[in-house]
Amino acid sequence: MNHFYNFKLAFHALLARGQRDFDFKCSKFILENAVLLKRYPVSSIAALSALLFTQSVWAADTLTDALTGGKASANLQYRYEGVSQVGKLTANASTVRLRLGYETGTFNGFGAMIEAETLKTLGGDNYDSKANGLTQYATVADPEATEVNQAYLSFSGVANTNAKWGRQRIKLDNDRFIGNVGWRQNEQTFDSFTLVNKSLPSTTLTAGYITNVNRVFSDNSLTPTVFTTAGNAKMRSPIFNVNYKGWSFAEVVGYAYLLDYTDTDDKFNLFSTDTYGLRLNGSAPMGGNKLLYTAEFASQSDGGNNTVNYKTNYTFLEGGIDITSAVFKLGYEVLGTDTGANTKGTTTIVQKSFSTPLATLHSFNGWADMFLTTPAQGLKDTYVSAGTKLAGFNLEAVYHDYRADKTTVIQISNFGTEWNLMATKAFGKNYTIGLKYADYKAKGIAATTFATNVNTKKTWLWCEFKF
Repeated sequence: MNHFYNFKLAFHALLARGQRDFDFKCSKFILENAVLLKRYPVSSIAALSALLFTQSVWAADTLTDALTGGKASANLQYRYEGVSQVGKLTANASTVRLRLGYETGTFNGFGAMIEAETLKTLGGDNYDSKANGLTQYATVADPEATEVNQAYLSFSGVANTNAKWGRQRIKLDNDRFIGNVGWRQNEQTFDSFTLVNKSLPSTTLTAGYITNVNRVFSDNSLTPTVFTTAGNAKMRSPIFNVNYKGWSFAEVVGYAYLLDYTDTDDKFNLFSTDTYGLRLNGSAPMGGNKLLYTAEFASQSDGGNNTVNYKTNYTFLEGGIDITSAVFKLGYEVLGTDTGANTKGTTTIVQKSFSTPLATLHSFNGWADMFLTTPAQGLKDTYVSAGTKLAGFNLEAVYHDYRADKTTVIQISNFGTEWNLMATKAFGKNYTIGLKYADYKAKGIAATTFATNVNTKKTWLWCEFKF
């Protein structure tokens, strides 16, 4: 993998070049106080704020203007989700979420943001939220909870640079590796420090350090030590992303995500990984239409305290055409597996597949959410999609064919197929309604494919107000 070694060297050199434009006095202050956020990711915000405010003498009226001249935000969403799944009682979840936030203006480059959300169930509690104990029902991962969604300090006093410290939303590229899981009522946010710099022409450099993931299952999760349903996941994870848009035909992205989970319960460390990748995404005119194309490749190996020694790859290819009245796409995504992986310190051979635990997983591999965890055999997803607009409604249809990347003697390669349908309509900038459907048809049985491989149907109906 010499090409990836060279990429890593170039990647770090590019970061170093951008770093020379930063204000080192601010960076030194932030790093000296890093222990606060590592130990107290939310409560440390108040303490750090006090430290920052002592660094300068500010005129009260100017500070008041910054505090009172900010921007309020609100998001109110009702959603019904019905799930019919073999082996479970049919779930019917009717929930409403209210999210309120306020972002201050800036003073001497400093600002702050606070956002809280509450999620309540309407009517009967007839679904497994992973926080209510109703495991006889199919899962709808929208638990009742009231939480601080975001709370951070920001600094933009250095040219072309913005730093944030605290609980924040992070979305990189198409959310395939790091995203906010915005589809769920309780979104995913990160206790982290992030730095975004745009000093280089057409280039955005993002660097961050994540100490905790506030997951969709909330602090009320009944299984906080089980990785697949834990409400929090503590880690020490540097992330880097370089996005270049200087070419007319495509944007190019290089990234390095070095995830290191510190929890030892339920094998959290199996998701500690080092991932390096390259992504190209663009379009080109073709007559009166537009040609669409995306290509991405990433290499992943065990990182941090992972107890399994493995290496595997990720490949994504997508082509499409935009004919103004409709958009058609054909895609192929492979999350590979290493059939020669071994448990460290032993000769035990295991299968270990490519994982993306911080992704907005609902957006990939079908809306039925059958592949939130990549099967041990890996996953090949071939899909075709079509989208258009009719009477103000955005319409979309997607068909997926799922197969294993590699199989053992007792495994079969065909996982199943899935249809996805969606219609949404926006009324101005503030109102949206939507209807969505997923139908997954399993092939084979759990013993020859993966544990949760059963027929599943899901229906959603929602309306949203925001400003």
